[in-house]
Amino acid sequence: MCLRLLSLVLWATLVQVSQTNVKISPPKAFMDGDVIIGILSSVHSTIDNLQDRVRPEEFTCSNFDQISFVRMLAAIYTIDSINEANFLPGVRLGYAVYDPCADATKALHSVEQMLSTNGSLPVMDDYSEFRPQVKVILGARYSLLTIPVAKLLSLYLFPQISTTSSAVVLSDKLKFPGFLRVIPSDVYQSEAMVELIRDFEWNWVGLVSMDDDYGKGIHQRFLKDAEEAGVCVAYEHVIPHYLGHAESKKLIKEVAKKIKHSDAQVVIVVLRPELVKVLFEEMINSSTTRIWIASDAWSRSTDVATMKDIDKVGDILGFSFISGKITGFEQYLENLPDFIEEYKQLKIDCPADSPEVCSRPNADYLVKNIELPLFYGERLAIWSIAHALKELLGCNETFCPGDTNFPPFQLREKLQKVNFTLDGKTHFFNKDGDFKDGYDVIMWEPDGDHRRAEIPVSRCSPPCPPGSSKKVSNVSCCYSCTLCIEGYYSDRPDEDDCHPCPNDTWSQKGWTKCEPRTVKYLQWSDPYPIALLVGVGVGLLLLIIVFVCFIVYRNTVLIKSANLLMSCFMMVGLAVSFGSVVLFMGEPSIHLCRAQQTMYALGFTLCVSCILVKAIRTFLAFMAFDPVRHHRLKKIYKPLIIMVLATSVQGLVCVFWLIYDTPDVDQTPPSNQSMIHVLQCSEGSNVGFGVMHGYIALLALICFLLAFKGRKVPHDFSETGIIIFSMLIHLFVWLCFIPIYITKNESRPIVQASAILVSNYGIIFCHFIPKCYRAIWGKNTTEQIRAGLLKFSELSKRTSVDSGLKDLVMDSGSHCSVSFALPPFKSSESLTDSGFLPTSRHLSLTSASPQSTSPSAEDLSFNLSHADFVFVTTAPEGPTALERPVMAVRQRLRRRSM
Repeated sequence: MCLRLLSLVLWATLVQVSQTNVKISPPKAFMDGDVIIGILSSVHSTIDNLQDRVRPEEFTCSNFDQISFVRMLAAIYTIDSINEANFLPGVRLGYAVYDPCADATKALHSVEQMLSTNGSLPVMDDYSEFRPQVKVILGARYSLLTIPVAKLLSLYLFPQISTTSSAVVLSDKLKFPGFLRVIPSDVYQSEAMVELIRDFEWNWVGLVSMDDDYGKGIHQRFLKDAEEAGVCVAYEHVIPHYLGHAESKKLIKEVAKKIKHSDAQVVIVVLRPELVKVLFEEMINSSTTRIWIASDAWSRSTDVATMKDIDKVGDILGFSFISGKITGFEQYLENLPDFIEEYKQLKIDCPADSPEVCSRPNADYLVKNIELPLFYGERLAIWSIAHALKELLGCNETFCPGDTNFPPFQLREKLQKVNFTLDGKTHFFNKDGDFKDGYDVIMWEPDGDHRRAEIPVSRCSPPCPPGSSKKVSNVSCCYSCTLCIEGYYSDRPDEDDCHPCPNDTWSQKGWTKCEPRTVKYLQWSDPYPIALLVGVGVGLLLLIIVFVCFIVYRNTVLIKSANLLMSCFMMVGLAVSFGSVVLFMGEPSIHLCRAQQTMYALGFTLCVSCILVKAIRTFLAFMAFDPVRHHRLKKIYKPLIIMVLATSVQGLVCVFWLIYDTPDVDQTPPSNQSMIHVLQCSEGSNVGFGVMHGYIALLALICFLLAFKGRKVPHDFSETGIIIFSMLIHLFVWLCFIPIYITKNESRPIVQASAILVSNYGIIFCHFIPKCYRAIWGKNTTEQIRAGLLKFSELSKRTSVDSGLKDLVMDSGSHCSVSFALPPFKSSESLTDSGFLPTSRHLSLTSASPQSTSPSAEDLSFNLSHADFVFVTTAPEGPTALERPVMAVRQRLRRRSM
């Protein structure tokens, strides 16, 4: 970027300063481009001997103005930044800088040079096709120069943008159709001055202005606004705007005397900085202190702020256009090695005979001594031109197809309609061609021997940041800041109230904007649903393997003892229960919500009902020790009926649940503290949900109690242990589920699906897997059966084995008869039906005493011939009368088998 300033460096070496008398040619800096921006920058503030001018010869400028100089650099820096950013693809901006030396006549001369083609300015009747190289002009600094330039450019409808000229008359689009500015009109500055005075409760002020359009505009407007506001003007003076005027200094001294002798302690000053310096010198010399209110023309003047003894004039308030930071501009100024050396030579007055005594400032002199935010207007103006060009040239992301040699009036049309955002703020020109950004109020504070401009802070309370609102106490200016609650926001500072979020959006506490909530449910692709689906798949695979195993080994004693029919129903129930887990995935709907609860309820209830049948069978085996109760209970032992009835009750519960308060998608709004909207199923009626789970828990508890009661039955042939353990797993899982389900609202689907899987796997690994293992790899021999029977018989306190009927095993084809002496019973019962032995052909004979009447051999023959197991019990006193008939039948069977 520094290389692009080579032409500017060459031009700067020719600049005439106040300490030299070398006359120079008209200075200008130029960088070629597809579209040239003309810049009027009064780098010098005075034309020497203007009042003595008798020939239309070349002007001689003096008094280097570093404010205008840096303002020009800000414009050039912005142009280079736009080019580097490739904002206008394929189009480069150039510039041509002219120095009007703060004079209107010189400014018109500079404009003629910008508009000339082939060395002259053409005179035409119709300028519709007038295409000068310069397409738009930036400047001038003062309204005094801007007004005649704007009047000339109105002939061509040529676009002109100013960053500082605030005269009221420039808003007249009839007179100045091509003029635009990135600042408000002085109409608003006058109103702001009056408001400031009223805020301090002042009503007696003085007014000093200059005789150009800028000064006259504010002067007249202030008098009108002050009268309406009840503010009185103690005196008003107008002095010439040109410092070289013969009467200027004389008039300033008279004004200084008037100010000193007036009892008005506040003075409104609408002057250029060089005039203010002369006035303040008089004030310092006369030791006069006042409160000064500065217009925008000098409120941030470095020349005034660095005057000697400036602190002695009193407090200075003022108005400045809203400023901002130009990113990277400080580094830009600090890294101009060749150019900054030229600037040092211009700025420092070295003795001609001793140049070595020069005390040169550092490279960051400009950064430290000039308020760079003051030049933010140049950034706004150049960017507005760039946006207008983008529209005019039809630029897209890669190319600008329009013709860059366009008539300037076409750019004017686009500029008036431009609307763009820069540094987070939207900018546009109103119908008068003005920005309406308002003003900053400036207060000069002591800074060593000088003054520096600062925005005064005089507040009862600090401003409330965005995301909060004011909570006013007794005085409207005194308040505390309260963060916006959930669902409300504020996007600007010092909001009186927070605004509610619009539909379908929400905010957290202290937010500056509202955002849509994130919808969340169990996605198929999420990790945990994938884990659940894997669990379902593995579970169903295990059920298939178990079913195949049970079918293949259905004739074994072990599988017969497991009751194949009930086991198959259990597998069906578990498969349905596994299927309900799949319905927890995906976006919930009313049908899915109904199906997932109903499938689990009926499927798992069917499984537990089958376990209940097995538990009753085991309990009947245990009740064989109590023949009377055993006989009564056996009458109601109907496996299929028990299973159907137990499952049907759950079905009725589900029907009533679905009819009266069915499960549905939960419409409860998310928590105020959450930005996540969790979609999940609601249970509808808590009663229905509780009864459904409570009924399953009740069946499981009954199974547990029955199995626990009959736990002394031999484990080789009963299922007491696995029933106890599987039901404990189920009850423990769902007891843990209840508090988690209540407290972890957003995790309900995951918790319930996990609980279903654990319960299902508990039954699979307790009831099926061990049996499959023993059926495939175990040896279910009669020796194991006998060993189990011995173990069971030893558990009785009154065990007695009859030596005459000791173990007898006989192979009779497809039948096996076993006789064994057990403790005495009062009636004959079937231990196998009670779960003691596998379901097979059997006969149990008992005798309460040796004198019991024995059945005949004929009565026993049929039963024994169709029995796999025969139990013969006897009293401890000795063999029963059953011995002889049984032995006779054995002989018959033995002969038949032979």
